[in-house]
Order: sequence, then C-alpha cells, then structure tokens
Amino acid sequence: MNPQLDTFLAQAQSVMVGELNGSSSKQETKASFGLPTEEEDPWDKSQPRVHVGVDLGTAYTVLAVLDEQMQPLAGEYRFAQIVRDGLVVDFHGAISLLRELKQNVEARLGFELTTAATTYPPGVPGTEVRATRHVVEAAGFEVAHVVDEPTAANAVLQIENGAVVDVGGGTTGIAIFRQGQVIYTADEATGGTHFSLVIAGAMNLEFEKAEALKKDPRQHKRLFPIVRPVMEKVGSIVARHIAAHPVETIYLVGGTALFSGIERVVQEVTGVPTVIPGHPLFVTPLGVAMHDT
Repeated sequence: MNPQLDTFLAQAQSVMVGELNGSSSKQETKASFGLPTEEEDPWDKSQPRVHVGVDLGTAYTVLAVLDEQMQPLAGEYRFAQIVRDGLVVDFHGAISLLRELKQNVEARLGFELTTAATTYPPGVPGTEVRATRHVVEAAGFEVAHVVDEPTAANAVLQIENGAVVDVGGGTTGIAIFRQGQVIYTADEATGGTHFSLVIAGAMNLEFEKAEALKKDPRQHKRLFPIVRPVMEKVGSIVARHIAAHPVETIYLVGGTALFSGIERVVQEVTGVPTVIPGHPLFVTPLGVAMHDT
C-alpha cells in the first residue's frame, strides 16, 4: 500500500472543502506554478500543468485536481442523482453540475481546466462509457483517458496484491490485483442508494430524509441493524467474485465505505481481512486524476 496514503488523503480532504493546497489565494497559486499573476500581466493566459479527475457517481459527483507532482491541489464535490447503477440518466443535469464544479474550482485556482480523465464502473456497456465521456466533454474538458473505478482507485492505494472494492451509490465494483496488475474486474448493482431505500422503508421516511440520516455518523449506530442486510449483500457480491481469485486483503473505497461498520460485515461474510483508507470518497476521483496525462 502507498506509504504516504494517510497524508495524501488528509491533504485531499482539506482541498475538497474549499482550501487551496499551500496557497491562500489564486494569485499565490499561479505564482507557485511560476506563472504571472493578474497584477503582473492580466492578459497572460499561460496554463500550468495540472491533472484533473472527474467521477460521476450515483450519489456524488467529484472533481479533483492534482498539481504537477500529483499532489492534491483543489477540488469540489456535490450530491446529485444524475447516475443510476453506473449509467447516466440525466445528461442535462450532469453537464450543468460538472460545468458548475469546473467553474468554481477554476475561480479558486485562477486558471482554466482544459483536460480531464474520467471513470466508469467495470462491466458497463461501451455505449455507457462513451456517454460518460460525452458528459465530461460537454462540460468543457478534453477527455484524456477513461478508466474503470477500482483501477483508478488503485493508482492512489498502490496495492500490489489484493482486491479493491469501490462501493458507490448504486454499484459495487471489484478489481483484483496481482503484482500491481488487474487480473479481474466486475460490477454489480448494490450500494449506498440501497442503504437509503431500506432506511426510508423501515422508518417511513422520504428518500431525501433517509439519505441525510445515512450521511450523519451520529446516526450510524441506530441505523446499523437496518442496513446490515445490504452490507451483507455487498459482502456476498465480493465473496462471489473473489472466490476464483483468492485475495489476502480487501480494500473498501467509495462514499458508502463511510458508513460505520461496513468493513466488519464484509470481513465476516468474505472471511478476508477488510480495511478502509481514510476519506474513501475521494480515493477514486484522485486516482482517475492521475490518469490525466
């Protein structure tokens, strides 16, 4: 595993909540890249080399920016139901949201973001992969690469041997690694949206209220018995896909990995040690940004 993982993800968390890495203003950010500031040359359009990742998730859309040294620089994320089970279902909403995130981050950085890499759940049809690419292009990016979610995540994790499991809003994606290379990928519907649905049903709540409860760590203890069957379903999906490719460790990423106790349930179901890195929501978008080369 990446020996700098904890530091890297903590730094990413800071920039995702609106801070600029190492800079208090866009002027300082431009200066850090050796570019003229607006005071020096307001017409200068020089662009620093940054790396941008876009992750269109079922629950969260994340835009992450890394600097030239592949360190977190800036980013923004937003809850939005523009994707269902890995498929884009609201093209206009997806494009509008991504344009907004792009403009917000550009305003903080002080320069335009021109290229990006993006993700797709493993196993989706090629037409859906192209649809995701079209959304990112329509938002104003030139798409450098498109990579499956667990493989993107491993660019950050740097797992040599094991299974990376991306539990998103709608799907659970699995990638098995041997000596740092992907030997198997799979994806099945079941994720955080299903947590919210069972909470809504059990507590007679509207979906939005159930979603808000799910995201509140203070509620996790009382909600755990309600969502445990869904966690077990995630575990059974993982167990089935790793059966022919035994692994020593499972690494959970994605927004749903934030729900307290999910790693214990997956470990119980699979019988395989299961761990969650810090700030798992950002692992995949940061990893896909590393593919913007």
